[in-house]
Amino acid sequence: MDASSHIEIRARVNYLPDQSDETDGRYVFAYTITVTNHSPTAVKLLSRHWIITDAHHHVQEVRGQGVVGEQPLILPRQSFEYTSGTVISTQVGTMEGSYRMEADGIEFDAPIPQFVLSVPRVLH
Repeated sequence: MDASSHIEIRARVNYLPDQSDETDGRYVFAYTITVTNHSPTAVKLLSRHWIITDAHHHVQEVRGQGVVGEQPLILPRQSFEYTSGTVISTQVGTMEGSYRMEADGIEFDAPIPQFVLSVPRVLH
């Protein structure tokens, strides 16, 4: 079985109006990611790859080591949660990507399902 199938990734998004400037096309969102390890072995989150797309189809790709300055080791049947943020130029956008992970000396990519960034009451 594919190692990535044992990794569950969920996202929650909050729009941050106090940090946004709608007249200047700056929309700031905080997102909280929960990574749950359903495998029988520990996994280490090595790096991240994000694809952030705004409503004008402008794409930002972000790659980096770990998340929030960490490369967390996630034990079997445990979760790791963190909050970060992004800025886009439209009221609505999407994020998706993958985490590079390692388990038992084998590296694999765990896909991050697409989620929506949206100013409240813009999407119904």
